[in-house]
Amino acid sequence: MQPGLTIYIVRHGETDWNRDRRYQGQRDIPLNVAGRAQALRNGQALQPLLPGLASADFVASPLGRARETMEIVRGALQLPREDYAIDERLKELSYGSWEGQLQADLPSIDPQGWSMRQLDPYRWRPSGGESYADLMVRTVDWLSGVTRDSVVAAHGGVVRTLQAHVCGIDPERVPVLEAPQDQVLMLHEGQMRWL
Repeated sequence: MQPGLTIYIVRHGETDWNRDRRYQGQRDIPLNVAGRAQALRNGQALQPLLPGLASADFVASPLGRARETMEIVRGALQLPREDYAIDERLKELSYGSWEGQLQADLPSIDPQGWSMRQLDPYRWRPSGGESYADLMVRTVDWLSGVTRDSVVAAHGGVVRTLQAHVCGIDPERVPVLEAPQDQVLMLHEGQMRWL
């Protein structure tokens, strides 16, 4: 990340699948009522940074829940709701064959995969999916091209990998890093703060 830049990362608001602890990955699941309220809260948390924040780049994952979150955030900032970029590299990691499954069911549906994930949660890939290590490559590639302060609407995995990369956190810890849906992560000069 270039010196002096600040990145504000908003995880998309809650979906019914988040609430139910169902793996969504790259499935396009919409926000629920609680998720829309979380997105609005995050937009309001960014309001004190205006007017300077209005000149930042705004970019979202192409998945609908991230786009809706971005549009709610921009609305709270009284900026044109649809005036932001999309970047494929900010998609959530793909859970492959696990997408659509409840977390509680996975030990019986895929006992071998579940066991392997427990052994190496950073590098393990579900069948047809990605690992956090794969996602780290994508998100760091995106970050390498950032030249201005940016507001990002993305996903839990994106929050975790960018947090680890910018703050110098051991990548092995990525799967357990916090990624709340009701706070904004501010990254600046190797430091982080929740808004």
